[in-house]
Amino acid sequence: MPRPLALAIFIAVALSVAAGMHFYVWARLVRDVHLPPAWYRGLTAVFVVLFCSVPAAFYLGRALPPHRGAILVGALYTWIGVLFVLLVLCATTDAVQLVARVVRWVGDAKPPVDPERRIALARLVGGGIALVGGSATGAGLVSGLAPVAVREVRVALKAFPTALRGMTIVQLSDMHLGPTLRRRFVERVVAQVNALEPDVIAITGDLVDGSVEKLREVVAPLTKLRAKHGTYFVTGNHEYYSGAVEWCDELTRIGIRVLRNERVRIGSEAASFDLAGIDDYHAREFGHGHGADLGRALAGADPSQAVVLLAHQPIAVHEARERGVGLVLSGHTHGGQIWPWHFFVRLQQPVVQGLHRFGDTQIYVSCGTGCWGPPMRIGAPAEITKIVLSAPPA
Repeated sequence: MPRPLALAIFIAVALSVAAGMHFYVWARLVRDVHLPPAWYRGLTAVFVVLFCSVPAAFYLGRALPPHRGAILVGALYTWIGVLFVLLVLCATTDAVQLVARVVRWVGDAKPPVDPERRIALARLVGGGIALVGGSATGAGLVSGLAPVAVREVRVALKAFPTALRGMTIVQLSDMHLGPTLRRRFVERVVAQVNALEPDVIAITGDLVDGSVEKLREVVAPLTKLRAKHGTYFVTGNHEYYSGAVEWCDELTRIGIRVLRNERVRIGSEAASFDLAGIDDYHAREFGHGHGADLGRALAGADPSQAVVLLAHQPIAVHEARERGVGLVLSGHTHGGQIWPWHFFVRLQQPVVQGLHRFGDTQIYVSCGTGCWGPPMRIGAPAEITKIVLSAPPA
């Protein structure tokens, strides 16, 4: 399918879904509670404007220069998060009410229809949803805008040299620099990473949402990253929406090693391991010779050597297991970012967050260092991950 046609279909579907979400929440919180006419018309107009704000957020996030519009774009994106929270709460209450009706039907209990009671109940439920939704939104914003926490993870890696015990890889993932996260955020993250004195820094994709031309100055503080054995990067799907070829060139220019289906030796001749990196799982769809190729990355590797693989999407763990990779570092999922979205992420990816094992292969999936869309996090705080490597106990 031609890319312009595919993009048009995607936009049409996305807008249809957004319209359906707005209508459902409006129906439950405005229509069904039988507000006075003035309130009804006013809130209906508000929902129409909020629906229009969704495409506006995505357009302005790309169109505005990085030093302008961050507050406006952040506010527009925040509504998307609020809408999702309200949608979940409305669907949950509807499900509970449906179960109650089924129980009454099975028990042959049919209370008389009381319109006033029904309206009162709808208003009570609607008010409760608004209260809980507002509280959840506030907590999500506090978490999403808070300083990024450092999470330490210890991994015993088969075939890892005992002489390198305690070697650290600091992982950054899914920063999504551009629409809402700017240069000041990057500077804070760089300072936190350097304070950890890492041996290796790994950036596992979705670094940017925007072109090199617009975000060059936002990304520039990454030049100050310091690690004994260097900083490495692999592409995520959002790099391919933003000009992956140009970004690979720009990151190389500022001193970050881009691993495109290749590996490097970390350590010394006496004790070392292989650090490999592959293109994003969907990179092949965007042409330019990109595409995940783990076979190429591992070609000629010493089978007795431990391998750490950087792969943006956790789904890469299946092939990694087949090829004997010891550890995979991934991102992409954001840990779900806003609960309970992680249930939907799990339909696509084998792991949503944390350290897991697939046979002899382990995978760590970061919740992400930044956020995409709403600057909110519920149940999945952002992280800078400090991976501490060692050999397994004898």
